[in-house]
Amino acid sequence: MDTAALRPELEAGLTQLSLDPALAGPLLEYLALLARWNATYNLTAIRDPRDMLAKHLLDSLAMQPFVRDIATLADLGTGPGLPGIPLAIATPGLQVTLVESNGKKARFLREAARQLKLGNVQVAESRIEAFQPPATFDAITARALATLPLILELGGHLPGASGKLLAMKGVLPEDEIAALPPGWRVSAVHPLRVPGLPAERHLVEIVRTQA
Repeated sequence: MDTAALRPELEAGLTQLSLDPALAGPLLEYLALLARWNATYNLTAIRDPRDMLAKHLLDSLAMQPFVRDIATLADLGTGPGLPGIPLAIATPGLQVTLVESNGKKARFLREAARQLKLGNVQVAESRIEAFQPPATFDAITARALATLPLILELGGHLPGASGKLLAMKGVLPEDEIAALPPGWRVSAVHPLRVPGLPAERHLVEIVRTQA
């Protein structure tokens, strides 16, 4: 992967997202590692580096403003670390737990955290519903994982009493919102603009209903 050729585009995207263009270095290091492992282990269906830049890195970072003020985040079914690793790189004060049951993906995540020296990343090789951490999280997130009701069915035990689900979605999923399980409600919907990605993107914020 020619990371030098991608750097200007990534720096421009970071600037559009009000993020430091200097983040391009570690983000491209992550992307190069992902591309290298992907050749052998098929971690993501997206193989074109420019597509990875918009659809993986910048798409993940579009939600960064909504994790700046929290301490702990669990990224459920993170796959190759999306959005968790880009968010951890851009938000050093955020403790990110990557939850992934697939062994080869979990191996990649551990190697990525080691090579990128991400002290704020932990890997939990576990099915979401079986994951029992020592403490709950300020927020959980999921990207291209499942419907909102299913995410909460699998991972609803992970946010604390005042915790929330930050779900990344394309077109606003009205049907999924209507089918939320009892005890949960939408507190906000944030339209996201992803540089280089014309598709509609939304961040749906879901909190517990106060009894």
